[in-house]
Amino acid sequence: MKVFSLWSVVLLVLTASGVAGQPEGVEAVTRPSADVMLGFVQPGRLAAVEVKDGDRVAAGDVLARLDDDAERLQADKLKAAADVRIHVEAAQAQVNQRQADLKKLEWAGERGAATAWEIEHARLELRIGELSVTKAEFDHDQARRDYERAKAILDRMRLVSPIDGIVNQVLFEKGESVQALKDVIHLVKIDPLWVEVPVPLAVARSLKMGNAATVTFAGPKTKAVQGKVVHVSSVGDAAAETLTVRVEAPNPSGRPAGERVRVRFGGVK
Repeated sequence: MKVFSLWSVVLLVLTASGVAGQPEGVEAVTRPSADVMLGFVQPGRLAAVEVKDGDRVAAGDVLARLDDDAERLQADKLKAAADVRIHVEAAQAQVNQRQADLKKLEWAGERGAATAWEIEHARLELRIGELSVTKAEFDHDQARRDYERAKAILDRMRLVSPIDGIVNQVLFEKGESVQALKDVIHLVKIDPLWVEVPVPLAVARSLKMGNAATVTFAGPKTKAVQGKVVHVSSVGDAAAETLTVRVEAPNPSGRPAGERVRVRFGGVK
């Protein structure tokens, strides 16, 4: 019985591949082009789960939310404080009044009807008023910052989809408690699919981003699809003398990831 080395086995596979000029191609396995596990950054009780297994979602969709009633009330309170500028306006009105009073005293002083002490006192009152305006502006800006912080807390209590994809699995239900950073929802993107193809080093060096690649799925009636090279690894497998090349293939029919395919570099034939 003849014994083949690992490299011999790889060569036998690649001899039948498109890389070596044959139509069958290199065997590989498809995987999602995006695979995301989502969890909350803080613990809490799930108040709502908006999706179920198999749902299609768009980037920005809210998938789940923690109980945020207390945080929302606090945010509303801070928003009201941030929206009101009455303290700033009142302080500015006092400054305007003190400016008018100072001008009158200075006019009176020029005619001997007001003392220097009274004029200096009015100037100090004006300066105090100007500082009050600065303090009111600072307090108002701080209220706005507190509201922004409250909104950030509310945002962290929602799970938002970062991709257009499919809900592969929902791991918790409404009413359950979750821990911080615990996986709650698994999202995948399978259109397009990715295929990691082990290509001989000598051949892989000639491949570039955007090169055509034909991906053929298993099955007697399955048609080949035109893909393209989207990544060529910078580190090879010394034992097998191969380099991994990532091929992106369109998948409008929604075939599941994890299927065995054959990849040949070049156009569909």
